[in-house]
Amino acid sequence: MEFPFMFEGIDKLLHLSIFAMLGFCFMAAIPRIKFLYFIQIMIIYGLITEILQDEMHLGRSLEGLDLVADTLGVLIGYFVYRKVKDLTF
Repeated sequence: MEFPFMFEGIDKLLHLSIFAMLGFCFMAAIPRIKFLYFIQIMIIYGLITEILQDEMHLGRSLEGLDLVADTLGVLIGYFVYRKVKDLTF
């Protein structure tokens, strides 16, 4: 642990949070995209970032649970966007 606020699994929480914001912003930018295309693009993006983390050898590695956190984050961002959109329009 490098800092007092760090805990086991903080990287998964960060992945989830970052990808939730990414999913929300993606939907806000391209609101007419079909869900299937949206989820495919986001999962491929998450997979590519995991592969690049492993290939750059900068202390990060490819982890399957990171990809799960990325996917859950994207789904949260999608559903939050839909909820906000329903409330405003």
